[in-house]
Amino acid sequence: MAARGDAGALDRLALAVLAQHRMTTTEQMHLLIAPDVRIEQTRRRLAKLRAEGLVDRITLPQAGRTRVWFVTHYGAQVAAEWPELRDWQPPRLVADRTAARLRTGHTLTVTETALQFVQDARRRGDVCEPLNWIPEVHHSLGSGEAVIPDALLYYRRAAEGGVMLRAFVEVDRATMGPERLAAKVGAYARLHDYRPVPVGRPRPAFGQESPQEDWRRRYPVFPRLLFVLDNTGPDGIQTRIRALHAAAGQLPPTGFGRTVPILAAPLADILRAGPSAPLWRPLHDPELRVGWMH
Repeated sequence: MAARGDAGALDRLALAVLAQHRMTTTEQMHLLIAPDVRIEQTRRRLAKLRAEGLVDRITLPQAGRTRVWFVTHYGAQVAAEWPELRDWQPPRLVADRTAARLRTGHTLTVTETALQFVQDARRRGDVCEPLNWIPEVHHSLGSGEAVIPDALLYYRRAAEGGVMLRAFVEVDRATMGPERLAAKVGAYARLHDYRPVPVGRPRPAFGQESPQEDWRRRYPVFPRLLFVLDNTGPDGIQTRIRALHAAAGQLPPTGFGRTVPILAAPLADILRAGPSAPLWRPLHDPELRVGWMH
């Protein structure tokens, strides 16, 4: 994180975080980049970036008139040149105020989930900086299909020699049916097993070695899968966990289903106790409660 008092570095961090996270409220940005100073400094920083044409905002009509910030086309062009955003792809309609307003619910919930992991890491002495949360990383399944998680999380534990954990995070606001949510489990299983065949090269004959799984180009181990459930009551949470449990039960007992932790937790519990608390339900046995790093 930028050193306190380094205004230029904090301006750059604010723009990078806003570009990568898609959208934040003023308070979310403040807690992500500069929680040890007064929030007025973050307000002035965002106003300065807006005056320079790098970011823009909309005001939500709810009580309190929350300001929601996003990068402009110019801000996206500037941020895309920075090495810390080397693999970042700016979203379409990035500077469209109407599009921004229509996607605030989901995007701000994803940002709030990120904030919980960042703050929890700070309390624990672990490393999870704001840019360690990368939304919408494209993972091809071939034939035009892809898995695009809401976020890819990088998290380094202080214990155990600084082991690096990675997780795909799916934030569900109950806008789709339980069956469609549960189908994502199968999509990640397909990603785990997907082996691309180079164009122009015939598929290997029986007994020949197959190409390596595509995910191994990016990750030393397949990231664990976390479902964060929101925007529904306890009965809705239970319905969605039952659907996820049923989908996990249909996986083969080898490969993805055996080696990759798949966990679900209500966002309300994460907000109350922090994501490292034993509140995650393994989909193979949702009666258990474990930490996500389990």
